[in-house]
Amino acid sequence: MRTAKIERKTNETEIVLSLNIDGKGTSQIDTGCGFLDHMLTLFSRHASFDLEVSCKGDTHVDDHHTVEDIGICLGMALSEALGDLRGVNRYGNMILPMDEALILSAVDLSGRSYLGYELEIPTEKVGTFDTELVEEFFLAFTRQAKMTLHFKQLAGKNSHHIIEGAFKSVARSLRAAVFVEAGNTEIPSTKGVL
Repeated sequence: MRTAKIERKTNETEIVLSLNIDGKGTSQIDTGCGFLDHMLTLFSRHASFDLEVSCKGDTHVDDHHTVEDIGICLGMALSEALGDLRGVNRYGNMILPMDEALILSAVDLSGRSYLGYELEIPTEKVGTFDTELVEEFFLAFTRQAKMTLHFKQLAGKNSHHIIEGAFKSVARSLRAAVFVEAGNTEIPSTKGVL
């Protein structure tokens, strides 16, 4: 089983996160930020990753530190669980419809961190959640996961649908990228390492 457990404590957040990328999509999420809980729950389900997240953060200030630090921990966990990436597909992509929204994501487990972020979220908030934090989450996540991630919004007017489409799309892309075909033990690079 490809698993990882990350514990991270700062002056702003205290996080315990467990990830099993060979799971069934079960989750137990308590971040103190309801919208992020919703996004991580559906991320877990669509990636087929088992995910547990507990966070005590300074949400009395705002959700920024909580969202960013959970992105950091999730990226660290993914990197640790994948190890040397032996046998993985490496690449994954998905064009995902979410009502009027249509979101493309593409992932390369390259060992190189890059986020191409072309989402145009029309409102500053969804409920109490600052929509600019979506980019902060994925920046933190891609940096620590050491992967390339591109988002392109092909359609969409509703902020909730655009964001939910992005989380579901990247979950499906990762599900494909981390898949290991039976018997495959090769590093998916001509360099021999990732």
